[in-house]
Amino acid sequence: MRFSDIPGQQQVKQLLVSSVRRNHVAHAQLFRGAEGSAALALALAYAAFLNCEARGPEADDSCGHCPSCQKIDKLIHPDLNFIVPVTTTKAVAKDATSSKFGAEWREFVLENPYQGLNDWMQHIGAENKQGSISKDESLQLLRLVSLKAFEARFKLVVIWLPELMHPAAANAVLKLLEEPPPATVFLLVSYAPEQLLPTIISRVQPVVVRAPAEAELTAWLHTAHHIPEVKARQLAQLTEGNLGAALAASAGPAAEHDYYTLFVNWMRTCYGNKVAEMLSLSDDFQKLGRENQKEFFQYALSLLRKVLLFGLDPQLVPHLPAGEQGFIKGFSPFVTPRNADAITRELNDSHYHVERNANPRMVFLDASLHLAELLRM
Repeated sequence: MRFSDIPGQQQVKQLLVSSVRRNHVAHAQLFRGAEGSAALALALAYAAFLNCEARGPEADDSCGHCPSCQKIDKLIHPDLNFIVPVTTTKAVAKDATSSKFGAEWREFVLENPYQGLNDWMQHIGAENKQGSISKDESLQLLRLVSLKAFEARFKLVVIWLPELMHPAAANAVLKLLEEPPPATVFLLVSYAPEQLLPTIISRVQPVVVRAPAEAELTAWLHTAHHIPEVKARQLAQLTEGNLGAALAASAGPAAEHDYYTLFVNWMRTCYGNKVAEMLSLSDDFQKLGRENQKEFFQYALSLLRKVLLFGLDPQLVPHLPAGEQGFIKGFSPFVTPRNADAITRELNDSHYHVERNANPRMVFLDASLHLAELLRM
C-alpha cells in the first residue's frame, strides 16, 4: 500500500512523511476515522514507508519494490503484526485470537482495506456473533513485543478497532504504551475512539482521517478502479466520502443505474405536475429493486442539499461538475428555506416506507404528488 494509492489526505500524508524524515516517529499513533474511511489504508502505507529499505531522505512514499515493501504489501512481513477483533466460528471453535485468523485477515484486507467490522465478521463466518479483542489476546501481545524485530528497523503492531478490547487487553496495551519496547511502533486504527480508555488516548499521537472530497473520491474511483466518470460521481455523492461503501456499491447493481438522470426527470415532472409522466416514472422506479430504490432516495437527498446550498450562495458548492451545474443552477430557485425542510421530510419518509416493504410504485407516486405541491410553494 502506497500513500499514492489513497485518495486525498494530503495533509495527513505530509505529516506522516515529515515525522519519519525528522526521526520523530511516535511510538504509538491513533488513526481515527469513520467506518469506511482510509484509516487502515493510511496505517498500512505508513508501515510500508517506515520500513522501506530503498527510501531516500527526500522520499515522500515507499518504493514498492524492495523486499520489505513487497512483504508488507502482501501482509506477510515478519515484523508487521495485527491484533483484530474475532470470535469463535465453525473453523475456530474455541480460544479465538487474531493469530488464528491470519489468512482470513490477509485476504480481507487485500481485497478491500476500506471495509468495516460487519464485513469482517461476515468474512470469517461469525454469523450473528459479535467480535472483540479478548483477554487472551493480551498474553499473545506481550509475547509478541518481547521479541526484537526480525529484519526491519521497526516492529509494527497494528491494532484494528481497539475500542473492542476486553478490559484486560486494554490494560495490557496501556502498559505497553506507558513503557514502550524499543524500536516498536503501535498503530491503532479506530472508528470510535471516544470508546477508548482516556489513559490510552493520552498516550497516543492522533492522526485524524477525514472523508475525501467528492471530487477526490470521484477521480479515484474513475482512475484507480476504472469506473466511468458519471457513475463514479454518482457513487461519490451517494456514499458521502465512505470509500468502503463506494467500492461495495461499484461492484453491485447500483452502479448500473443513472440516479442523476432519474432525479432530474423526476423533479421536472413534479414541477410540471405531469401526472401521466409521474405514473411512467413510478413504473421505472419499481423496476430498480428495493436496495437501489433506497439508494436513490439517499442520492436525491444528497443532490437536494447541493441545490439548496447553491441557492443560498454558489460559493458553498464550488466544485460542481459541469454536467450538473446547469440543472442545479436552474433548479435552485425552487428549493428554498421555505420548502426545503418539507421536501427533505418527504424524501426521508419515502426511504423509510420503501425500507419497510411498502409498495415502491405507490410510495414514489405519492411522493411525486406531494413534491409537485411543495415545489410550487
